[in-house]
Amino acid sequence: MRFDERYIEELKARLRPSDVIGRSVKLKRQGREYVGLSPFTKEKSPSFFVNDDKGFFHDFSSGKHGDIISFLQETERLSFVEAVARLATEAGMALPAEDPMAAEREEKRKGLSEWMDLAQKWFAANLRRQTGKAARAYLEKRGLPEDQWERFGLGYAPNDREGLKTALVQRGARPGDLVEAGLLIAPEGGGAPYDRFRDRLMFPILDGRGRLVSFGGRAMNPDDRAKYLNGPESPLFHKGATLYGLPEARRLLGAESRSDQPIVVVEGYMDVIACQRADVPAVAPMGTALTEEQMAGLWRVSSEPVLCFDGDAAGRRAAYRAVERALPLIKPDRSLQFVSLPGGMDPDDMYREKGGPHLREALRQTTPLSRMVFEKEADAVGPLDTPEKEAALLARLRKCAAAITDPDLARAYKDFLVGAFFQNVRPSKAQMRDAHKAIYRDRKARKAAPIMDVTPEARAAAVTLGQAPKPLTAAVLDGLIAHPDVVQERAELLTSQAFGDPGLDRLVADLVRITSEVEAYGEGLLRARLRALGHDEALRRIDRTAKISHAPFLDAAASARKAQEDLTRAIDVLLEAMALSRALDELKQGDDYDAGTFSNLKSQRDGLNRALASGEIWASTAVH
Repeated sequence: MRFDERYIEELKARLRPSDVIGRSVKLKRQGREYVGLSPFTKEKSPSFFVNDDKGFFHDFSSGKHGDIISFLQETERLSFVEAVARLATEAGMALPAEDPMAAEREEKRKGLSEWMDLAQKWFAANLRRQTGKAARAYLEKRGLPEDQWERFGLGYAPNDREGLKTALVQRGARPGDLVEAGLLIAPEGGGAPYDRFRDRLMFPILDGRGRLVSFGGRAMNPDDRAKYLNGPESPLFHKGATLYGLPEARRLLGAESRSDQPIVVVEGYMDVIACQRADVPAVAPMGTALTEEQMAGLWRVSSEPVLCFDGDAAGRRAAYRAVERALPLIKPDRSLQFVSLPGGMDPDDMYREKGGPHLREALRQTTPLSRMVFEKEADAVGPLDTPEKEAALLARLRKCAAAITDPDLARAYKDFLVGAFFQNVRPSKAQMRDAHKAIYRDRKARKAAPIMDVTPEARAAAVTLGQAPKPLTAAVLDGLIAHPDVVQERAELLTSQAFGDPGLDRLVADLVRITSEVEAYGEGLLRARLRALGHDEALRRIDRTAKISHAPFLDAAASARKAQEDLTRAIDVLLEAMALSRALDELKQGDDYDAGTFSNLKSQRDGLNRALASGEIWASTAVH
């Protein structure tokens, strides 16, 4: 169920936060506010405040902040809809009727799904007809027997421009709906739509709930320009969030997916099928690098997914791209492992030539993410034949560790990577001993450092009177509010970051939550909702600073598509800038200071800042 902004505001206007929250937290009036012990942490001195006039609560001990809806979500583990329904009953408000537009969209989706199901049956039937002879021969050559075709829903699209179109139109389909579902192509210059998939072995693509959302097709003609072809983005299919083979992989993991069991990510449809035939839970991305959404989906079923790439240069590059994308997202309870099969084989080759047990054993010979980070950076620098290259590698390793947002994990990675550097580059015993002393000295110093006792009043002043954010940070946050679709695409990454300002961190957390709960928020309503949650001051600080950023995605004249592309790139640039700053701070504060590494990192940061200040970064794709 979806709720519009007016309904939410009316609901909150009818209920006083102190009444709702006061049922579970003992509150005492203190001036114009109420104060009590935090419901989120164990504390002896009250630091939990409720303000009826402003309609929000703030907990200094945990940093949590929000309205009565988010309070119920946090304390009673309710969904947004459940919390609203609970409060609506208390306020004497009827729940709104189902959104006609949402109901219409769902009905549309169901209609498209029906045509997808019929298309799959048509493809499957063709595989067994005379027209599918070549596809059957290909499957026999690949060692996939007929009794497995139905398990994986395989089919064949004949070399006919209107074969599927005719079959479905005869069943009542409209060509426009089939174009929207991705089954037909509408010519740009006009004319009748025609079949997207022709002379291809067909693989049905299911979403996480087991619903058919698209197809992938393998060309039977070796001269075809595209060996593999996936369906386009559609109301059913979001390429960046879908993993081929996920429902079957979950079944292999067990009736209840367990996060301590690995799921394996491979490169192609036939590799997934080979692994699953060997009882290995495997999935594949849609022919592209793993996205943050796909990684989040993997971590929901396995704490350390295993990424299996080909052992060639292309496979190595794919593994390194996954390393870059994963570093800002990893936490102590979620990481990655990597494996490269021997002899340049892929899982399908190994299964056919050596069998399931051999494949399962080979997939257990993994390399941890930390080691892959070191190998990636060492490959990038090349032979360490000069002191400058050694300093460059140390700087790159520190920057990688600083990209990790969990502070304890970032320090552990820094310790490992710097230690690996000395073990691999300078293996003398004396140097190794000195390196290990330096690595652990700063850790002991941190533990011995006194903890400052900060009063709730001082913390409140620090939050309210926060410094102006840096222009790039302000521009990105302004851009996210203007383009909420990007918020959901990068939600996993955004929620893992710390922006160096508690007010901005809370704003981002609420922005991600709001855009996931309410559909089709315009910028005006989104800003109103954020102000209602107590972010008025943060919004003012962002707006003031964003104006001097030269960011093109804030130009009202820019197209929505171009603005979203530039905003996505700006997020990556911001992550790089934050990682460089953290790496420099870590180096300055630690006892393993190295002048060459510091100079290298500072040079990178200064170059990035110059490009940002001049606007050069927006005119070039050189900086990412």
